[in-house]
Amino acid sequence: MKYLAAYLLLTTGGKANPTAKDITTLLGSVGVSVEEERVASLIKALEGKSVEELIAEGKEKISSVPTGGVAAPAGAAAGASTEDAKVEAAVEEKEESDDDMGFGLFD
Repeated sequence: MKYLAAYLLLTTGGKANPTAKDITTLLGSVGVSVEEERVASLIKALEGKSVEELIAEGKEKISSVPTGGVAAPAGAAAGASTEDAKVEAAVEEKEESDDDMGFGLFD
């Protein structure tokens, strides 16, 4: 990731096609050790591609990644979420109630 970040930083700074040496120099200037074979691999993978093209491609790929949310069933009423919120509030209220056998922590 640090190699890609350095590549993007260099392109943002005006270097259209950063080389492995550019990336190594940049990372070395801030004391980051560099694995030459990983830098070479990155340069080879990005060869002939523009940053805009790569970002567009990445956005397309990430849009298909599930984010862990639960989708509502088709045709579900909008009121279902408010009902869920009421149930959650009732559960929280119950959890926060004074079920401490008649005495509190600071009594």
